[in-house]
Amino acid sequence: MPAAEDDLKMEKAIAGESLTPFGSCPIPIFDHKRIVLGHGSGGKLTADLIDKIFLPAFRNPTLDKLDDQAVLNIGGARLAFSTDSFVVTPIFFPGGDIGRLAIHGTVNDLAMSGARPLYLSAAFILEEGLPVDDLRRVVESMRAAAAEAGVQLVTGDTKVVNRGKGDQIFITTTGIGVIEHDISISADRASPGDKIILSGYIGDHGMTIMSQREGLEFEGAIESDCAPLNGLVSAMLATTAPANDFIHTLRDPTRGGVATTLNEIAKHANVGMVLDERTIPVRESVKGACEVLGLDPLYVANEGKLLALVVPEMAGAVLEQMRQHPFGQDAVIIGEVVENHPGMVLMKTEIGGTRVLDVMFGEQLPRIC
Repeated sequence: MPAAEDDLKMEKAIAGESLTPFGSCPIPIFDHKRIVLGHGSGGKLTADLIDKIFLPAFRNPTLDKLDDQAVLNIGGARLAFSTDSFVVTPIFFPGGDIGRLAIHGTVNDLAMSGARPLYLSAAFILEEGLPVDDLRRVVESMRAAAAEAGVQLVTGDTKVVNRGKGDQIFITTTGIGVIEHDISISADRASPGDKIILSGYIGDHGMTIMSQREGLEFEGAIESDCAPLNGLVSAMLATTAPANDFIHTLRDPTRGGVATTLNEIAKHANVGMVLDERTIPVRESVKGACEVLGLDPLYVANEGKLLALVVPEMAGAVLEQMRQHPFGQDAVIIGEVVENHPGMVLMKTEIGGTRVLDVMFGEQLPRIC
């Protein structure tokens, strides 16, 4: 898109004028005849795949919410149900491995509805030739991760594919949890006035994988932030309040990072967002690595962080509660939800300007989780 057109759209958005969502591309993006890595990025290509292929086939009111989990009312109980596949390479990295990632990924998806995760299943696709010691190491890591998150792995499946037909090991985990509070947490509940809280430093996981994959070394250690967030969410929900309904939206910014995640929420709720770049925590080591590689940390994957959209009168109390938890001690308010420019995320920059944060188009870092 020409720079002049870009500037014009941003000026209209800041002024609150109605316009076609800036993230939409004038050229059809679903013109691929075959699947490309970008279809798994969590960005525009993934959204197009969902909108054009999956939703028309499976559409129903629960799926249409497009949250990271389904909330189901069964026999008087409110249950959260989620599934995710993990194809990260390399399978071992500083701060974690594919097994730990598989447990915590599904636990976190359940927790983002306010649920208490209970039970998981795991399906393994193993490539012929995978060292048994590596599989044993992954399984032991999953056992420890499940214990840390307080969940049990209660069923599973194993398949083996021919050498060269896989990449060592792929894992799919499915989980179920119970929503015990009288709450409704969903992307479509984001409302003007909500404060946007980020639980800590961004970009750690993505840059860890990138540095390991490419054999790069950067000044300062970089380690994945892979962690279970159900304990942090439980602490947030325990914040003293006259009513439970003070957290409107929770989401862990994994593929596509903070920028893509907030764009998804803005689109679902038809609201705008304004962020303050000065408040967004990025480690110097991650910032330096991103500069070297030409990446924006706002689009880099995280595996142990969450975004919370909280009613303004409770934001301070929730923030204080988060900072008392090990996985939320660096939590900050990074912006707020606004009525203007629905479906768009703007950011006030450190030098006093304003720029649009668009949805990631393709795949910045493939096979990241």
